Amino acid sequence: MDAREIYDKLERQFPGKVSGFKEDVLDPYLRVDSQAIVEVCSFLRDEPGLKFEILSDLTCLDLPKENKIQVVYHLYSYSQRHQIVLKVDLPREEPRVSTMEGVWKAANWFEREVFDLFGVVFEGHSDLRRIMLPEDWVGHPLRKDYVEQEEYDGISTQRAPLVEKLLR
Repeated sequence: MDAREIYDKLERQFPGKVSGFKEDVLDPYLRVDSQAIVEVCSFLRDEPGLKFEILSDLTCLDLPKENKIQVVYHLYSYSQRHQIVLKVDLPREEPRVSTMEGVWKAANWFEREVFDLFGVVFEGHSDLRRIMLPEDWVGHPLRKDYVEQEEYDGISTQRAPLVEKLLR
C-alpha cells in the first residue's frame, strides 16, 4: 500500500484527526492530532493490510518560530513492505503527548531520549527520566533557545579555551 492509500484509509477511519498529508518528499508524512495518536497508531499496527509492526524511529523538532515542538514517528511494516511518517504538533511551552509504550515497546527508550533532549513529557510512560544526561542537568540541549551551563559539577563546559590551547 502506498502512502496516499494509507492516508486515505486513516482519513476515513479518523475524520478530523489526521491532516496535512505530504507525499512529494523522501518520506511521505501526515499530521495526527495529539489526542488521537495512540488510537491511530494502534489502528496502524493492528489493521489487516497495514500491519505497522515497527516503530523504527521516534524523534523531535523544535520549531520556535511556529511556537511548537513536533514529535515525529517513523513506522514500518515488514510484512506489507510499506512505511509512513506521523507528525504530532505540541505547544512549545508545555509539550505533552501520550506514550506509545503500549503500542510498541521500542518507544520506551526513544521517548526517554526525546524527553531528555527536548523536554517532551510522554504521559503514562513507565520510566520517564533522562537517558543521556545526568538527572540534575538543567534544560534540554536540543531546544533552539538552550543556553549551556558554564560548568557542571565543577567542570567547565566551555570548549573554546581548550580548543585555542590545542591550536597553539
